[in-house]
Amino acid sequence: MNGTKNIIKKELTRVFKDKKLIFSLFIMPAVLIIGMYSLMGQLMSNMMNDIEKHIPKVYIQNAPEDLGEILTATNYEANIEYLDASKNTDSIKDEILNGTVDLLVVFEEGFRETIKAYETIGDEIPEVKTSYNSAEDYSSAARENFVSGVLATYQQTILAERLGNMEQLQVFIIDKDPETSNIVDKKKEDGKALSMLLPFLINIMLFAGAMGLGVDAITGEKERGTLSSMLLSPIKRGEIVFGKLISLAILSGLSAAVYAISMIAAMPMMMKGLSGGELNGLSLSFGALEMMQLFIIMVVLVYLYVAMVSLVAVIAKTSKEATTYVMPLYIIVMLASMMTMFSGGTEKNIMFFSIPIYNSAISIQNLFTGELTMSQFGLTVGSIALLAAIITTLITKAFNSEKIMFNA
Repeated sequence: MNGTKNIIKKELTRVFKDKKLIFSLFIMPAVLIIGMYSLMGQLMSNMMNDIEKHIPKVYIQNAPEDLGEILTATNYEANIEYLDASKNTDSIKDEILNGTVDLLVVFEEGFRETIKAYETIGDEIPEVKTSYNSAEDYSSAARENFVSGVLATYQQTILAERLGNMEQLQVFIIDKDPETSNIVDKKKEDGKALSMLLPFLINIMLFAGAMGLGVDAITGEKERGTLSSMLLSPIKRGEIVFGKLISLAILSGLSAAVYAISMIAAMPMMMKGLSGGELNGLSLSFGALEMMQLFIIMVVLVYLYVAMVSLVAVIAKTSKEATTYVMPLYIIVMLASMMTMFSGGTEKNIMFFSIPIYNSAISIQNLFTGELTMSQFGLTVGSIALLAAIITTLITKAFNSEKIMFNA
C-alpha cells in the first residue's frame, strides 16, 4: 500500500502548497457564507424596521361616530382621511394599486343602526369592506394592523354592549396554564426543527466539495497529461485509485466542514434579522455514540460522493464534459436529500435505509431527533459502503483501460 500512501501524500501536498487552492477551498467559502448570511440578516432587519416605522395612508368611508374612540384606544397610527358616502372610491383603489395609498376601509351605510336593529337569526349583518394591495408590504401591514387591532377591538366593544357580559360567549377555557400542558422531549423537539434542513445541507455540501475537487484531480490531470506519467510509474493502478479517492475524500470532508462551521457561525447573524438574534432556546446536544454515528455516516457518504464524481471524471474526456455529466448526479443528491424535509413524523420502513443517499438523509434526521436505531444505522452505512465499493471497482477497471485513460 506504499503506492496509495504516496498518492495521498502527493495529492494533499499539491493542494496545501497551492495558495490559490487553499483560498478557493477553505477561505473563500467561509467568507462568502458569513458575508451572505450577515447581509441577509441585515436586509431582513432593515425591511422589517422599515415596515414598522412606515405611517400608512388610510381612507375610511362612512366611519361610525365611535370609531375615533377605538382608534385612540388601540393606538392605531396612520394618516387617516375620512370620506362621506357620496365619494367615489375608484380613484383611491387606483392609488392603492399604484402603491401611493395603503388601505381603504368602507363601512356600510347605517352601520351602527343595522347592528342595533339586529334581533333574530336572519336579520341583516353589516359589512366592513377593506381594499388593499397584497403585493405591497406597506399595504398588507396596514390592513393586518387595522383588522387585528382596530376592527377586532371594535367588534368586542359592540358585543359587550349587546350582551352586557362577555363571559356568556366563553363556555370553557382551554389550558389556563399552557406551559403545563405540553409534554415534550426537548431534545427531540429541537432536533426535529433542525432535522428539516440539516440533512439536506450536509448532503449537498459533501457532494459540492467532491464535485469541485474530483473533476480537476482526474479529468483535469488527464487533460494536462500529468495523470499519464503517473499511470506509467511502477505504482499499481489500483493503488492510484485508492490514493486518489482517499485524498479527495479527505479534502472534500475538510471543505464540507468549513461550510458547516461557517453556517453555524453565520446563522445567528441571519436570525437577528428575524427575531433579534434569538433562536428561541433552540439547542442541539449529542452524546458520544451519536457523534460517532454521524461521523461514520459522513465518512462513508463523502467517500461515496467522491467515488461517484471520480467515475464520471475518469470516463469524461474533458473537464467541461465531466462537469456536464456530474450535474445530473448533483440533482439526484439534492432531490433524495430534499425528501426528508417533507417526511417528518411519518414512520419510515426499514427498507428505506437500504437506499443509498436517501438513507443517509433520513438517518441523519433520525439522529437529530434521537430515534436512530442500530439496525437503521448499520443498514445505512452498509448499503452506502457497498455501493461505494462497487463504484471503486468500476473506477479501477477504467484505470486499467488504456482507451479510457489516454482518451484514445
